[in-house]
Amino acid sequence: MALRGFSKSFATVEAQELYEKIYCARGEMENRIKECQLDLFADRTSAASLRANQLRLWLASLAYVLVTALRRIALAGTELAHATAGTIRLKLLKLGAQVTSSVRRIKIAMASACPLNGVFVNAHRLLCTGDA
Repeated sequence: MALRGFSKSFATVEAQELYEKIYCARGEMENRIKECQLDLFADRTSAASLRANQLRLWLASLAYVLVTALRRIALAGTELAHATAGTIRLKLLKLGAQVTSSVRRIKIAMASACPLNGVFVNAHRLLCTGDA
């Protein structure tokens, strides 16, 4: 069997190990890049200047890191624990609420019929206390 397309360092690696550790990891990384592009609009580089496009890409990357941290820290054990960034953005972050701010606090009043109210409150509690 000719090993065209593979470097010689892979010639000694077993096929199962090559598939599970390298090929599947590469596919998983491509899925994460695709998730960032589609769900957090990292592919929108339509500005005229390079700096504006670079800033937009940095902000999309920062948003992805924040949503991933939110999923890992605050959404563990919930129905959104394995959700994509787009699902978390749509179901948890894009909510209609009344925000009232005063000198001492910020009050967020959500509708009582919010379907993920319990998940939102639990995530808020975990983020505020740091108990993950």
